[in-house]
Amino acid sequence: MSVRPLDGITVVSLEHAIAAPFCTRQLADLGARVIKVERPGTGDFARGYDKQVKGQSSHFVWVNRSKESLTLDLKQPSALAALKALLKTADVLVQNLAPGATARMGLTPELLQKENPQLILCDISGYGNNGSYRDKKAYDLLIQSEAGFLSVTGTPESPSKSGNSIADIAAGMYAYSNILAALLQRGKTGRGSVIDVSMLEALGEWMSFPMYYAFEGAQPPPRNGASHATIYPYGPFQAGDGGTVMLGLQNEREWVQFCEVVLENPALALDERFDKNFKRNEKRTELLAMIDQCFSKLTTEQVIAKLEKAQIANARLNDMKGLWNHQQLKDRERWVNVDSPAGSIPALLPPGLNNSYDYRMDPVPSVGEHTNAILKELGLAEADIDNMRSSGAI
Repeated sequence: MSVRPLDGITVVSLEHAIAAPFCTRQLADLGARVIKVERPGTGDFARGYDKQVKGQSSHFVWVNRSKESLTLDLKQPSALAALKALLKTADVLVQNLAPGATARMGLTPELLQKENPQLILCDISGYGNNGSYRDKKAYDLLIQSEAGFLSVTGTPESPSKSGNSIADIAAGMYAYSNILAALLQRGKTGRGSVIDVSMLEALGEWMSFPMYYAFEGAQPPPRNGASHATIYPYGPFQAGDGGTVMLGLQNEREWVQFCEVVLENPALALDERFDKNFKRNEKRTELLAMIDQCFSKLTTEQVIAKLEKAQIANARLNDMKGLWNHQQLKDRERWVNVDSPAGSIPALLPPGLNNSYDYRMDPVPSVGEHTNAILKELGLAEADIDNMRSSGAI
């Protein structure tokens, strides 16, 4: 259980916010040594997003465990030289700085791979490293807008953003999987590669059926809040005690079960107004009134019990407290504690149980916590490190 897939792999990351840190944290989960390069003093600006976790940022503690923090002011020659020395023996460089920023520092793929042919470089940006949008600023919400996500999410009256940073997460996932693929490829060829991940392309891929639903100029699926755009009943319904239950019907057999067992109205299953999904979808208002009439007399638990009896897919509409206390996460022992500069905090184990190794779940670093140790590894003398500190290079 002690050997992890990425043990012995060193990742250097010029990262901030979410997309690149989420990618590299997942590499660290699998055993990689991740050296996070931060600004001296303040560090990654995501450290200051909020103070929700014992005075620390909720964003930062989520995506930065198991990393080493190295502070470098890359505008200073001594700091840039240290980074270049580090990259001579690294396996992966991940960066999500502004387009062209690394090239201006002389950190081009050509120069870096000349020194280290096995180095894998992964750039994460809003729109990719070429094209007319290359230099356009890109934040998560802006990409949600450009990728059409907002056009299909929300209510008929108003589009809504995702409650999490879905464009950043999508880009981080594709950067992660591309790096894993590049490591496998390097095992075959002996050479590194260059990866260009675009947030727009990552979220564009995730637009899936809405994009194809609107094929050749067809009308896109309508915004229906938390309800399914084309299947009904499929979405949130209120119980008599004020709780909300999500339920979803997938076929006509389930519709019959829903009528007979849940609504206790067998005749409704034979009603020609509702005997096909497209008819139910067109007559949502009428059908909702019938469902509400039944559910208004029941508690949330009673509604769920009826749905379970009928084998209809269902879920509680949980809030964050409900997620923290979710019984299934407790049953599967998915919570562990990790250290941080403010003390121990709970963390979810990464998705996926693997019986051959344990995930790495090491502390969240403080700004520059590992700077001295890393610079000493590079062969710098104590006096040189002191000079860098006095000049603000670290």
